[in-house]
Amino acid sequence: MVDLKIGGKKMQIKELALIEKQVKTTEKTIFNNFKGWKKELWQHRKLIALSVLMYAIALVLNFAAGRYVEKKINFSVTDLVLDHIPTINLEYLFTYGITIIIALIFIYPLFFKIKELHVVISQFSLLILVRSFFIILTHLQQPADAIISNLPKVFDWFTFNNDLFFSAHTAIPFLGFLLFRKEKIGIFFFIATLVMAATVLLMHVHYSIDVFAAIFITYGTYRFGKFLFKKINHSEK
Repeated sequence: MVDLKIGGKKMQIKELALIEKQVKTTEKTIFNNFKGWKKELWQHRKLIALSVLMYAIALVLNFAAGRYVEKKINFSVTDLVLDHIPTINLEYLFTYGITIIIALIFIYPLFFKIKELHVVISQFSLLILVRSFFIILTHLQQPADAIISNLPKVFDWFTFNNDLFFSAHTAIPFLGFLLFRKEKIGIFFFIATLVMAATVLLMHVHYSIDVFAAIFITYGTYRFGKFLFKKINHSEK
């Protein structure tokens, strides 16, 4: 019995020592990862600051374009796709689904690919700038049977009536897919693109051309941004 107790205590001591070693190894790994994260953040600080400035400009121009189209006298037209699908209220998915998607587009590179953060912000900003230009060109009202969401007041700075072409709800997750298509999270953004495209169509808040065109315009914007920001990156080195 005494030998068993001694053997049991030795096993407990070994287990505790192993756990302590694992904890120290984990702490060291976390510390090294954080140290590396800070180093990369500092190395890319100028590009990140430049991309944030570009994002601020994009938001201002998006706000100006949105207010402009709201003041125009518009009319709605018929749509081949919308005429053949029911109107379904997906307000929560429309509002908070896109909010989560946008948050993930920025949070993922912030924590896991910090050296690509400025590229993500710049690509997102470029998409907003291009869309701000497009929405002021053609003045159409939302489809007559569109479900208008009662958005929280904070969304008033980002969402507007009749800012139709092209669909941001479709473009933004598709941009996320293009940016992270080689990562596992890219699958999420691809599925999110399909879900959000279906959402805006089923709510009848966009015409079908707004949704379909968003894919092609986003891809073109992404390719142009990739070329442009590659030049900027080289000039900074």
